[in-house]
Amino acid sequence: MTNAYTFVDGVAPDVHDAALVVMFTGWIDASGAAGAAMATLETECNARTIATFDSDTFIDYRARRPTMELRDGVNTKLTWPEIELKLGHDLDGKAVLLLCGPEPDMAWRCFAREVAALGVALGVRRMVALGAYPFASPHTRPARLSVSAPSAELVASLHLQKNSVDVPAGVASVLEHAFHDASIESLGLWVQVPHYIATMAFPAATVSLLTGLGQYGGVRVDGAAPRQETAIQRERLDELVAGNDDHREMVRQLEAVYDSVENHPSSDRRFTDAEIPTGDELAAELEQYLRDQNEG
Repeated sequence: MTNAYTFVDGVAPDVHDAALVVMFTGWIDASGAAGAAMATLETECNARTIATFDSDTFIDYRARRPTMELRDGVNTKLTWPEIELKLGHDLDGKAVLLLCGPEPDMAWRCFAREVAALGVALGVRRMVALGAYPFASPHTRPARLSVSAPSAELVASLHLQKNSVDVPAGVASVLEHAFHDASIESLGLWVQVPHYIATMAFPAATVSLLTGLGQYGGVRVDGAAPRQETAIQRERLDELVAGNDDHREMVRQLEAVYDSVENHPSSDRRFTDAEIPTGDELAAELEQYLRDQNEG
């Protein structure tokens, strides 16, 4: 048996035809949208931990230090950062595996091989990694999804935004290739978060990820909490934008670009530097406004 991970009960659970959803902290997650989606999945799928990965192998403790619990001078315990594999079931009773925790700091290729081999052993049918990135888009439109995958055929079959760019990769991208090499469909599902909201919670992006996960990952949950939060936040954002002509114009420009590519998901219309509304002033006002609303 591998030393990379340990089953909580000592043996592998009986799992068949499961979807594996991946989301690590410490990587790109604008507005915390992907993390919120994973938290929703954990709650609604009643997920329990079935395996833990060896932290000494994959975690740099100087970068992710354990937490010491100090009570009246007594060092009562240490809580170590840990990568976990959890098992739950969605609304249709289908098995759902959740791989979560801090992104590994080292041995990425070893980690990816171990996870892919575990996926084969557990009968995983598809791996979906969740992420969120800031983009020049309006909060008045549905948060758009984009896709990444090693399979050109799979990408072509999905009616999602397709981008072309060279960027640093996260370990989820390495997992995409490891699962693809193991003949398991794998993809990254990314949601675009309005750039002027990227530093605060944006539940509409979480809703889009959960909806996309149902459509493209076969994992169906209710998502009532983020949907309710979306309606409340939308009302607050609209109220603030309506009170400033510059903000209204910025949102109008973003809406025009969004609408121009609505029927062409394979295109990625890009702003020039001169065209991009920075949204800095609006972002600052939004943060203060929402703080005032929460305190009021």
